[in-house]
Amino acid sequence: MAKRISILGSTGSIGRNTLNVIDSLQGAIEVIYITARKNVDLLVQQALKYRPSAVGIIDKEAAKIVENRLAGEQISVLAGRSGLLDIAARDDVDIMFNGLVGSSGMEPTLSALHAGVDVALSNKESLVMAGDLINTEKLKTGTTLFPVDSEHSAIWQCLVGEKLDDVRRIILTGSGGPFRARDVNTFSDVTVEEALNHPNWDMGNKITIDSATMMNKGLEVIEAHWLFGLEPNLIDIVVHPQSIIHSMVEFVDGSVKAQLGVPDMKIPIQYALTYPDHYPADWEALDLPAVGELTFEKPNLEKFPCIRLAYSALEKGGTCPVVLNVANDEVVAAFLNDHIPFTQIPQLIEEALDQHEWLENPDLDTISAISQWTTNYIHDQIAAIS
Repeated sequence: MAKRISILGSTGSIGRNTLNVIDSLQGAIEVIYITARKNVDLLVQQALKYRPSAVGIIDKEAAKIVENRLAGEQISVLAGRSGLLDIAARDDVDIMFNGLVGSSGMEPTLSALHAGVDVALSNKESLVMAGDLINTEKLKTGTTLFPVDSEHSAIWQCLVGEKLDDVRRIILTGSGGPFRARDVNTFSDVTVEEALNHPNWDMGNKITIDSATMMNKGLEVIEAHWLFGLEPNLIDIVVHPQSIIHSMVEFVDGSVKAQLGVPDMKIPIQYALTYPDHYPADWEALDLPAVGELTFEKPNLEKFPCIRLAYSALEKGGTCPVVLNVANDEVVAAFLNDHIPFTQIPQLIEEALDQHEWLENPDLDTISAISQWTTNYIHDQIAAIS
């Protein structure tokens, strides 16, 4: 019997790759729900191809167009944030794939777990903002998170058959982004186009900017803490420009396991959907002689202070990761819209962390309130700059 799936963010980069993987699996997975933010044309195209029971679209005006174009197709259309959460909470699927970007993906993860549905998680912000709540919900419902980030998928694969007590540390690898070799004194001149020019990966705009600031590595440290139960001092970052080794695990006897592959998100997506099996695939295979060499560097915290901010937020805990995550969402959007320079991204995040009222064990209401405070604070600071 085919595995039934809902895909949140089906029109984004991760969502499109997920549907490509589903196509390659030739009937092993049935698409029951898909959602988008406002990409009407692609959502309708996907709906007509995969024939889901329902689609969701956040933009309510766009939803009216989708309803008209799917009239008579017997595919329900749900509109707005409430429609997204409705689909996320439905329990007539085997797995929910969360391909949403940013803070908005956190609540749908909790909704699916609460409904007893396993989650394939690409939205790292879910665990950054609400890792404790998510792990508590998993324990209550007996559900599972399948990590989709290439780094966390790599660690997950390296840990299969191993004891966590035997782990000395995990090593997250990162390409270093487009500015790994650029002089930090020129960062004030960075343009949006330059920041979006990632050397290895084809990703959405927000994630690509996170790679340029290396905030993506910082968020991944926090995510790894909640996924694998390791303290911050046992989670290291190594810059690996070739993006062939996706992460490593070092054991107490000094041995190191690494997971390698071409930089293609379809590989970790497929493993999340087919675990514990590795299904055959026809995409590009790794050719090590063609790669030629694998190199490694320490991350430069002067150039990339977002890494330091993320470690600090994890160590302080409480509401700090929430502020870190929401502030990052807002300043990245501001940079993409040419409202602030590149160098203001870590500066404004750090200011928000310093200025917010820290609370130790935030519940969902507190997370919502501190998220709103952070959004307002960043908007006020951007308005003052402008």
